[in-house]
Amino acid sequence: MMEDKDLRWFELGLVPESYIVSKEYRPENLDIPFSDSIPVIDLANIPLEAILKASHDFGFFQVMNHGVPEKTMNDAMNVMKEFFDMPWKDESGIVPNSKNWVYVKSSNFAKDGVHLWRDNLKHPCYPLQKCIPLWPNNPPTYQKVIAEYVVEIHKLSLKIFEMILKGLGLDPGYFNDTSEVQLLAANFYPPCPDPSLTLGSFPHRDPSLITVLNQANSTGLQVLKNGEWINVGVIPNALVVNIGNQLEIISNGRLRSVEHRVVTKKHEGRRTIATHVNPSPDCIIEPAKALVNESEPPRYKAFRYRDFVERNKAFGDYTNALQTVARSS
Repeated sequence: MMEDKDLRWFELGLVPESYIVSKEYRPENLDIPFSDSIPVIDLANIPLEAILKASHDFGFFQVMNHGVPEKTMNDAMNVMKEFFDMPWKDESGIVPNSKNWVYVKSSNFAKDGVHLWRDNLKHPCYPLQKCIPLWPNNPPTYQKVIAEYVVEIHKLSLKIFEMILKGLGLDPGYFNDTSEVQLLAANFYPPCPDPSLTLGSFPHRDPSLITVLNQANSTGLQVLKNGEWINVGVIPNALVVNIGNQLEIISNGRLRSVEHRVVTKKHEGRRTIATHVNPSPDCIIEPAKALVNESEPPRYKAFRYRDFVERNKAFGDYTNALQTVARSS
């Protein structure tokens, strides 16, 4: 029988008090069925209206025929599994290769004194060739596999932006030189003894333009819709796309950045790879001038993206960040 010191942090059999979220955040109705209402969009059909409707009604959609090779997706998920399964000698849980990436064990990731039920890896991806040498070099294939994945996700993001811009009636070059896959965030949500007490991710909105999520075959993502949490189901080889704060601002509210969270499961772990497509740091973000007029005045002030991020770091989850740039009515 293994002693406690030989167990990983999530294998102790009970949820430690420091991982129990306050009652206002505790998930309920964990047995509700997984939803088929989150739109599933076939990108091969150039579905402009479907993307705009999904982005307004849900802020989320899943995409099929997206062009990212299945092998590239699987290889990326497999190398992340290798990474999170590696034994770490640094018990602090923070294992920097350089200041440009960090691996954070759950015991070191807290909000209001409560730890999330997850391990997390994040690092920048742009400019890609300069970032690659700064990424983890263990597992040995990490840099090669993830670089190939990021390149494919960038191609997909450009395809999605092209459709959104065309649907909104904006110049096809609106995002030229202002959007890249800036940040990768991978997560491991281990099995949890009591999922009703924990969260893998607090409710939040993303500060990005869009986020593209590879959730493989694992459930746990929930989206807030009309005050109710909706379980997002799993579709083989699909990718989940959600609208971030910046695209809601640029669209002057026509597209919506909505709250989402991750719940834990008792008998199954979850691994995901989120890639955040952001504006360049010095890019000026504001409602697109072609989308505002006397009857539809701008809802948000103009600001530099770098300043938005710095100003809202205090929120952490960027849930209320849009309020800081909203125009008073």
